[in-house]
Amino acid sequence: MARPHLAALMEDAWNRRKGDVLRERGWGTKIVPHTGYGSAGFIRVLARVLMSRDPMRQASGDAAGSVQSLKSAEDEARGWRAFVTTPAIDVPVTVRIGEREIDARTDRSGLLDLVIHGHGLGPGWHQVELTSPHARPSTASVLVIGARQTFGMVSDIDDTVLSTSLPRPFIAGWNTFIKAEGTRRPVPGMATFYRELLDSHPGMPVIYLSTGAWNTAPSLTRFLRRNGYPPGPMLLTDWGPTHTGWFRSGQDHKRSALARLARELPHVTWLLVGDDGQNDPKLYTEFATRRPDAVRAIAIRQLSVGEQVLSHGIPVANDDLAPAPTQDIKAPVVRAPDGYALARLVAPIVEGDVVDPEAGARALEASDMWGV
Repeated sequence: MARPHLAALMEDAWNRRKGDVLRERGWGTKIVPHTGYGSAGFIRVLARVLMSRDPMRQASGDAAGSVQSLKSAEDEARGWRAFVTTPAIDVPVTVRIGEREIDARTDRSGLLDLVIHGHGLGPGWHQVELTSPHARPSTASVLVIGARQTFGMVSDIDDTVLSTSLPRPFIAGWNTFIKAEGTRRPVPGMATFYRELLDSHPGMPVIYLSTGAWNTAPSLTRFLRRNGYPPGPMLLTDWGPTHTGWFRSGQDHKRSALARLARELPHVTWLLVGDDGQNDPKLYTEFATRRPDAVRAIAIRQLSVGEQVLSHGIPVANDDLAPAPTQDIKAPVVRAPDGYALARLVAPIVEGDVVDPEAGARALEASDMWGV
């Protein structure tokens, strides 16, 4: 294996040193659960372990059903606080499913990303227990997608469900690090669009795929819950250095995540929802070209002229400058400025898709899975 990039070595050394100093000062760790997913053959358990001054305090996360109510002051916390955390590197974590225990360790960013086979869980929402030394036990939710559930949705977050004006650096920095999360604006009609789609396709999995950092998962979860979006796994990334360079590629993250979903859940065809402010049209078209069997349709939210200027400095979409060759894919592509219009365009396309006839009851059971 090639030697890791200097930036990654420097970051690892810095994080290990911080962790050692904090432990000397009596700090412990806390488990931040995230929502996983799986099928009859496997589940993917996601969580993050961070250094904590108060390790016995319940941590919030993006795990559906394990997100705890927070004080109003915390709910309105500035985003920068999420980026001054210290990951607990290479610490042991035990995942318990019924009577079975699986031991694992966190990676260099404190992330636990564990695939478990032979879990014995049926379709629907489940809770798995997470324990780690010097941390309060926690639970993470996992959505098991049944073999008869053949339709799902993958949704971008930034400027698709949440107006963030990414990726222009100054605006993005203000929204992410300074602005209180309670003042962030939802994109009009998108929550209604998603809820109506879930109503007509009970049990439909909703996967939130973003280039955002794992640090932001708790605040994004509170935003989605507060604005009525359906619960679902959230696939984020790490903004820090990698083993190959100074910065992680957001486009590569989305490409690999889509390919992994297609590989792990071959029986599901996906509605891909994004916006035209970044690279979603290109990435979704590339994926639909490589895996036409995995894409039911593509829905693109069109940013306004002002949003396009804030997003990348020019008043037109990136797709207008270098159009994605959507005529070469069989999946229909629809575009509209908000969720209300997208709902009208998507409904007739997916109306005949097969759903699990038993998923309705499970959807009702999971209707409050965002938590309190």
